[in-house]
Amino acid sequence: MDKQLARDKFLGVFPELVEESLQICKDYGMPEDAISWFKKNLEYNTPGGKLNRGLSVVDTYAVLNNKTFKDLTKEEYKKVALLGWCIELLQAYFLVADDMMDQSITRRGQPCWYKVPGVNEIAINDSFMLEGVIYILLKKYFRNDKFYVDLLDLFHEVTFQTELGQLLDLITAPEDHVDLSKFSLEKHSFIVIFKTAYYSFYLPVALSMFMSGINDEKDLKQARDVLIPLGEYFQIQDDYLDCFGKPEDIGKIGTDIQDNKCSWVINTALKIATPEQRKLLDENYGIKDSSNEKICKDLFTELKIDQLYFEYEEKIVNELKEKISKIDESRGFKGEVLTAFLNKIYKRSK
Repeated sequence: MDKQLARDKFLGVFPELVEESLQICKDYGMPEDAISWFKKNLEYNTPGGKLNRGLSVVDTYAVLNNKTFKDLTKEEYKKVALLGWCIELLQAYFLVADDMMDQSITRRGQPCWYKVPGVNEIAINDSFMLEGVIYILLKKYFRNDKFYVDLLDLFHEVTFQTELGQLLDLITAPEDHVDLSKFSLEKHSFIVIFKTAYYSFYLPVALSMFMSGINDEKDLKQARDVLIPLGEYFQIQDDYLDCFGKPEDIGKIGTDIQDNKCSWVINTALKIATPEQRKLLDENYGIKDSSNEKICKDLFTELKIDQLYFEYEEKIVNELKEKISKIDESRGFKGEVLTAFLNKIYKRSK
């Protein structure tokens, strides 16, 4: 129940942020039709996901300050929730652009924004606006706080890191050109760390730390040293579930094989495949046909990729628990924050 209450309270802040963003446009003299367009962009693309990243900011801030979300003052909650919504805006910016790059059809159970009638290439500018409003809101709420520049630096750095990961992903595994010689576990590691781990795992915690007055580089490094490999584990888990998970459990039909994704599964297979098995992968991976996909899946089973995943999972989880147990909490950072993230991920099935 508390989880639903926390989500509802977080969602309750979003309409305020939309109105504040639109008011800034009105102050600039923006015509009403353009303001309505921006409103639809914000509401269509931002709040529809799981909101895990945004909610993590609130949860982490509460833990660091020995509170629950119910204990935060109205002003305190509004500011920390706003930081969470800034991550959700960043996520929306990435997804609107990513869907155009991948020529995707649906996102979160509805047409991708660029597929909405009348939007088309305007979505490029709309993605820029989703990013731009982050900095408008940060200025409005945090410009008088001593950690304001830290927030700006963090958002700029993590945005660039994510774009680096996206670039390597795009040039390594284009959907329309399969070349498995470009794949490697090393490239996969870089892609998932930069494309996912920094903004999905490190960013929510670092934002909460800055707002809590915990800004020592030693503490930030303690967080990074666990959250980045944790984020990589999360994506490897996602890759495993896409191939081996049951659609009724994960809520979707896996498409990584047909979409030529540079996933942990294919990269692990390439590393241990015999020349004959490699030939099968070259001939069948990345082809949009269920019979080719089945050949790949059967080969992954033959190579016992699922068993290798379980071995990896136990190894990385034990390593992360060991790191968390050695966290220095003398300056206010808490290992409990990292344990909460690990517990959400370990053995998940969707």
